[in-house]
Amino acid sequence: RVAHVRPALVQAQPARRDGRRTPATAPPTPAPTADPALTVVVVPTILYGMSVAQFRQTSPDQWRPYVELNTYGVMNCTHVSVEGMCERGHGRIITISSGAGTVGIPLGITAYGAGKGGGIAFMRHLAMEVAGEGVTANSIAIGLIDNHSDPSVTAHMAKTVPVGALGQPRDIAALVVYLASDEAAWMTGQTLQLNGGNVTT
Repeated sequence: RVAHVRPALVQAQPARRDGRRTPATAPPTPAPTADPALTVVVVPTILYGMSVAQFRQTSPDQWRPYVELNTYGVMNCTHVSVEGMCERGHGRIITISSGAGTVGIPLGITAYGAGKGGGIAFMRHLAMEVAGEGVTANSIAIGLIDNHSDPSVTAHMAKTVPVGALGQPRDIAALVVYLASDEAAWMTGQTLQLNGGNVTT
């Protein structure tokens, strides 16, 4: 069985009387309930978009959503499923992450990058804990993905990618299928860069 687990979406609160919005918060995390039938878990931590701002101009309330979703979201979703995988002696945990969690980017997305980096580091350590149980854990650090229907919006972005094109959802899907397969049994604890050459390792 394959599960596409969605971490709780972090939502902003209504505007206050002074016109400012109260800090974004995540709903309380329910007590995890293990699903013994899960074999593959794909955790997408892309539900809360990036906001661009210099770190020194932000507050802890603005950092928190990125850490809660991109680090704690990965941990919570994994915690629900990993025990059943270990009991059966087989499982695949795959996190859809971002290149922002592996390299510095001068765009003003420091908190976002920190949250992504936390999720990636967690997966590496988890992989070492469960490797002997037949469970693998890997992250995919994606680059610029074409999620717009208007070519004029993405044409200039594509020029910054060495291969000359933005990534497509099918590119991510193909790598997920491989990581979930028996052929990938010897790959664990890795962060795979999928970005058209923007970041090389």
